[in-house]
Amino acid sequence: MQLSSKQDFQALMHLFLDPLKPCYSAGRARLHLGETGVTYGQAAIELEAFSRPLWALVPFWAGGGSDPAFEEIYRRGLAAGADPQNPEYWGECGDYDQCFVEMAAIACGLLTVPEKLWDPLSDTEKQNLARWLDQINHHQIPECNWQFFMILVNLALKKCGMPYDPDNMARGLARIDSYYSGDGWSTDGASPQKDYYIPWAIQYYGVLYSKFAADTDPERAALYRGRAELFAQQFIYWFDENGAALPYGRSLTYRFAQNCFWAACVWAGLEPFPLGVMKGLIVRNFHWWLEQKMFDRDGILTIGYCYPQMYMAERYNAPGSPYWGMKSFILLALPDDHPFWQAEALPLPELDAVKPMPHANMLVARSGGRVTAYAAGVNEGHGHGQFPEKYAKFAYDTRFGFCASRSREVIWQAAPDSMLAFVIDDNVFVRKVSLSHQIQEDRVVSRWSPFPGIQVTTTIIPTPQGHIRRHEIDSSWACEAYDCGFAVPCFAPGYLESTAGGQASARNRTLSCTVSGSGEGTVIQCDPNVSLYSPNVRIPAVRYDIPQGHTVLETEIKAQG
Repeated sequence: MQLSSKQDFQALMHLFLDPLKPCYSAGRARLHLGETGVTYGQAAIELEAFSRPLWALVPFWAGGGSDPAFEEIYRRGLAAGADPQNPEYWGECGDYDQCFVEMAAIACGLLTVPEKLWDPLSDTEKQNLARWLDQINHHQIPECNWQFFMILVNLALKKCGMPYDPDNMARGLARIDSYYSGDGWSTDGASPQKDYYIPWAIQYYGVLYSKFAADTDPERAALYRGRAELFAQQFIYWFDENGAALPYGRSLTYRFAQNCFWAACVWAGLEPFPLGVMKGLIVRNFHWWLEQKMFDRDGILTIGYCYPQMYMAERYNAPGSPYWGMKSFILLALPDDHPFWQAEALPLPELDAVKPMPHANMLVARSGGRVTAYAAGVNEGHGHGQFPEKYAKFAYDTRFGFCASRSREVIWQAAPDSMLAFVIDDNVFVRKVSLSHQIQEDRVVSRWSPFPGIQVTTTIIPTPQGHIRRHEIDSSWACEAYDCGFAVPCFAPGYLESTAGGQASARNRTLSCTVSGSGEGTVIQCDPNVSLYSPNVRIPAVRYDIPQGHTVLETEIKAQG
């Protein structure tokens, strides 16, 4: 699919959204897309699916686009969903309610295209919608990027001439500011991990705020714009030459939301890089995603990553959740004559081969066009599923992806790619979280404990071909451990695997990974559907016998792709 002109991007939006049209409820306030469950009820599930397409439709309308069917759906849907007497009412909210998340897209619609979403409502319908939105000011919301949902709702209520809460908004902004750590990075509230919630949430909403509040809060608007410029100098390292972005962290089912930060910068008039470079980042990432199997037979986005996959899903990933990626279509608000539409999509600029990112808790290396991030294993350790897999592997790579374990009972279900996996009584134990870590110029050092009585200090050193791992292990137990490489698709054309002495290799026509050490080379035959990238993978590894006492191991991982 060609992606250059405004019409090309509009066509891409329709590719994503047109299949939804037959699925809206009779009153148009709800959208039912599947049967899987989450931590919130059906009303919020169907509101989420209704609301998230607005992240694309609102800029589409703001940029002069017209789709009478969607305009009718959202005029009727907003009136019905906010009406307590309507059977499709979205409901009364409680503390930490999912509905607060979905209010943000509606608020941006009221701020941006009131002529589509606010003005057509009757006075009673306006009062209903304002009252329903105002609930966010009367309940607890999490200490994280959710603060921006409340801020955006209050900005919208203020613009519409409805009662709003300036004190609550000020408190929320102060909380957002307190999350900042440096180099453009923030935490997502109290959580220590750094992931895509910084570009597609904290930074994205900050850029929106910098435009919406440019006149009323110019000092903070300038601060957020400066932080976005600084963050861009780091975030560009997460993108591969072929368009893939680093698979790392949680909520990866939002997929092409990976490029929405660049889109927001263009929309806001920020140019941390030339327009052509940012266009290249956006276009290549979209093209990479369009090559993946992310739609079902009806053209609806699925929960998963490169294919439908539930093992990696978060407890809050409902059938409509993937449409959070529509935030990338903020570009459609640009006028027809904006230079972005005429700009050539340029390749990445010259970047450092190895980039320490202490505020992101990782060291990022670039080799052969691909990106490998050597993570320090910093995460909250609980609260969401699969945290060791999403934050505590030694390496995350744009060509190989990573595996989300099916269980930790046996090695082939644990699928511990890029981990040192200890096996004790057939149970698999890996790095869950680092007790301490250092991000140095050329290496990452972390101290961790997979199991009581086992302490490990791991040093990861990038090399031109891959990386070296040095493990100092103090164990009270005699056990075995597998030092694992990347997961390689095994039903791909040209697949071969081999083991010889302390070496194991898996390769196909496009990817290869070889693991070498002083133990025994082996290839782990993983259960299906654990990898984010491919339904069937195998992992080359070196198996070591770990005695009681002190042991030092060194394993080399070489990868091509």
